[in-house]
Amino acid sequence: MNFYTVIIGTEILNGRRQDKHFEFVKNELAKYGHDLFASFIIKDDVELITRTYEMIKVDKNAVMFSFGGIGSTPDDLTREIASKVFRNSPLITHKKFKEDIIKQFGEGAYPHRIHMADLPPEVELLFNPVNNMSGFALDKRFFFVPGFPSMAHPMIEAAIRENFSHAEKKYRYTLFANTSEERLISLMQKLPSTIELSSLPMFIDGKPNVELSLSGKDKSELKKYFQLFKDELNKENIKYRIK
Repeated sequence: MNFYTVIIGTEILNGRRQDKHFEFVKNELAKYGHDLFASFIIKDDVELITRTYEMIKVDKNAVMFSFGGIGSTPDDLTREIASKVFRNSPLITHKKFKEDIIKQFGEGAYPHRIHMADLPPEVELLFNPVNNMSGFALDKRFFFVPGFPSMAHPMIEAAIRENFSHAEKKYRYTLFANTSEERLISLMQKLPSTIELSSLPMFIDGKPNVELSLSGKDKSELKKYFQLFKDELNKENIKYRIK
């Protein structure tokens, strides 16, 4: 599975608010052995949101957590765009959610809040423990929640626990070497696609160093290729330490 976050909020990009969703989702997925595949912070812009959703939709392994834009103000664009992209349909009124809105706000549900019940067809409501104003999910893969962390995070926590709590164990081996990453590129090129490479070059006291990390699901394969780097460093008398 490829996990995406889409964080919608002009106020984050202009500095009026700080994002609190990326770190939360990253840590929540890590509890079950998952990593984020990509994360986007984007403006409240119809074309931009549409293109982002469409890009994610074509990934058959995509799971998306979308934050923001499901309220009742003019800049809340998510519901309509999600319906167009993922259902190719106009919004329809969700009877249960409409009842919840009226129960929560009474006459205050009209004329604007009531439109929060206009959702894509065939959604699953996501329980909001703060005020019962639901998020929604499509196909148990695409999850749409408010921008407020106090509301959004319990919804996402439950969605991950209920749908993605079973994951294959991943292993990681990391070393720090007193050399440039240039010296190790030929070995990096030999890595199979089943092994994820991270190479972080840095200068310490003006001298090149590199932190090299390999991760994967096959422990024996991972150890085999990690050993190649150790052998090369030993051969060249390059100091390194295992992290």
